[in-house]
Amino acid sequence: MPPEPDFSGRPLNPGWSDEAIPIVDVTWDDAQAYCSWVGGRLPTEGEWEYAARAGSTAARYGDLDEIAWYADNSGGQRLDSTKIWNTDQASYPMRLNENGNGMHEVGQKRANGFGLYNMLGNVCEWVNDWYEQNYYQKSPLADPTGPASGQMRVLRGGSWLDYARHLRVSARSRGFPAFRYTNYGFRCGGEVFAP
Repeated sequence: MPPEPDFSGRPLNPGWSDEAIPIVDVTWDDAQAYCSWVGGRLPTEGEWEYAARAGSTAARYGDLDEIAWYADNSGGQRLDSTKIWNTDQASYPMRLNENGNGMHEVGQKRANGFGLYNMLGNVCEWVNDWYEQNYYQKSPLADPTGPASGQMRVLRGGSWLDYARHLRVSARSRGFPAFRYTNYGFRCGGEVFAP
């Protein structure tokens, strides 16, 4: 198990007691190893976005408050996280911590058109690809597999720590593969074969 998640000294899932809360504090290697162990793999960035969009071309597959836990709605009271970020970035983590923000049990928000929950919000998800800022300006249009190498890996989906701008199906972030944080998680993918 990864370290118990903690946000500025506040436990987020003490003793990993709530099994419906996503696993976080995992490195990219942890996520990759688990997916391999269960017979799956981390999805490519292209696969992740296809699954998140579920046929939609919109920035989000529904109203943000209906589909995602993010900084505005993941704590005790509703916040205007964009305003806090734009006016006082230094106090942003403290304000979220004081408000009790954190991840939530999976499946409490509306699923996308493929029946997948929390594709946006709750936790950022590691995907298989190396990060390259301008990769999609030169990538294949169908089934891009990402750069062959790099220093950082891609995270998608945004999380309970993020303000609304980061919760779009096309939004990308990055992290060093050995880095773990209280909002970094994953989901396994695999091959799907039509009958």
